[in-house]
Amino acid sequence: MSRFEDLKAELESNPRVWLVTGAAGFIGSHLVEALLRLNQRVIGVDNFITGSAHNLEDVCEAVGRVAAANFQFIRGDIQSLDLCMTACRGVDYVLHQAALGSVPRSLDDPIKSHRVNVDGHVNMLVAAKDAGVQRFVYASSSSVYGDHPDLPKVEDKIGQPLSPYAMTKLACEQYSNVFARCYGLPVVGMRYFNVFGARQNPAGPYAAVIPRWIGNLLRGEECTINGDGLTSRDFCYVENVIQANLLAATAEKEAVTGKVFNVACGDRTTLNELFEILRRELSAARPEIASAEAKYLPFRKGDVAHSLADISRARELLGYEPTHTAAQGLHQTAGWYLRQAQQGKDAALRQLNQTMRIAR
Repeated sequence: MSRFEDLKAELESNPRVWLVTGAAGFIGSHLVEALLRLNQRVIGVDNFITGSAHNLEDVCEAVGRVAAANFQFIRGDIQSLDLCMTACRGVDYVLHQAALGSVPRSLDDPIKSHRVNVDGHVNMLVAAKDAGVQRFVYASSSSVYGDHPDLPKVEDKIGQPLSPYAMTKLACEQYSNVFARCYGLPVVGMRYFNVFGARQNPAGPYAAVIPRWIGNLLRGEECTINGDGLTSRDFCYVENVIQANLLAATAEKEAVTGKVFNVACGDRTTLNELFEILRRELSAARPEIASAEAKYLPFRKGDVAHSLADISRARELLGYEPTHTAAQGLHQTAGWYLRQAQQGKDAALRQLNQTMRIAR
């Protein structure tokens, strides 16, 4: 039995109190669902700027009424210290996911990205410190590697940030380490590498490439590739991210406090390969998609050419072992979006407060 399987059994028999910020977002909602399935008590915070009430509705439908009763939702913004202090009271573990993602978004509005990502992060650190939480696990990003040329990416070797977004994530890592040293706050960073999966928003100017392409292919619209398509990424299915967060929250304190961990698969997929996989997966149900072609545009500012993670630190210290390759995750993800399209899920969902307590 893996360390993660052992952990899940232990949590089910000994429930804890967890706070998930960004709970209505893509990754946050998956963490909430996983914890509720393990009989945990979960407090969620979100302001619905990028998150969606539909995501939480899906979670409650998935786990059922009994498990959903263990979820308390607070609508609010981490830019409010009072909100952060309230949310952290009585919490054992914090999984801090709330942020404004996207390199292009940060280039368009660096001030807003800083206020949410850095100021909000510091608010959460202060609140977690004062509440005496057992562990503060936070979302960082592979973007902090910046212009460092080495592959695979090793946690202790980073370069200069290439975007305001990357700078905010680097600042969050450094603030977290300061709080570990100065206040003894047990912090652990998760450097995510291109996470994807169900519930990821396919719409809007800052949508990630996988949901955007899936949405375009299902609507018969053009998919664009920035560059020659040989740009590569270490795409990581969201189930792997859930595992990493829960392991980081409960690992031996002395072994992980103040450290950051790559959260990825340790493998690369080019954008050309990604497009081909998605076209193949979706055309099995929608044959007309098989003839879709991508349009190539110039490279985008702030993007790195290649990204590949060394996940040996996470394997050694957390017991992390990816359960899904990129291809396996893409199969699951394409199937989910196809089912959503077939069921018309985007149009009609029940009201959120039918299945959970909402603090106003």
